[in-house]
Amino acid sequence: MVNSEDFTKRLEKIMEFYGLSATAFSEAIDFNRSTISHLLSGRNKPSLEFVMKVVQKYPEVELYWLLNGKGTFPAEKEKNEQTGRFNKELVNKSTQNQTEHHKDISKKDDSIDKIVIFYKDGSFKAYKN
Repeated sequence: MVNSEDFTKRLEKIMEFYGLSATAFSEAIDFNRSTISHLLSGRNKPSLEFVMKVVQKYPEVELYWLLNGKGTFPAEKEKNEQTGRFNKELVNKSTQNQTEHHKDISKKDDSIDKIVIFYKDGSFKAYKN
């Protein structure tokens, strides 16, 4: 079961992260201002519809973090760090592949086969030997 007091703290953290007042937050997720007020005061527990709207509107909010406090917030930061590591690996592999490809090309005949010129209007001309 969702702990109302802890849920309220997480909800406040989301609003603070985005710099939103309760009114702005309610408008952003298309929910009544009174619902937000009741959640923040601990009077009501969140509905599934409310939780889903928050998670859909703010992809940085992980569902399990919002409900149980497990996971991270903002989640996007963690994803960006993982993406950054993944991109560095791709760059390294690409550089290695280019070096290997360059070695293969240097062994072959280096005469020009075709030149293609691209124009800003989307047209092009190809010149073949």
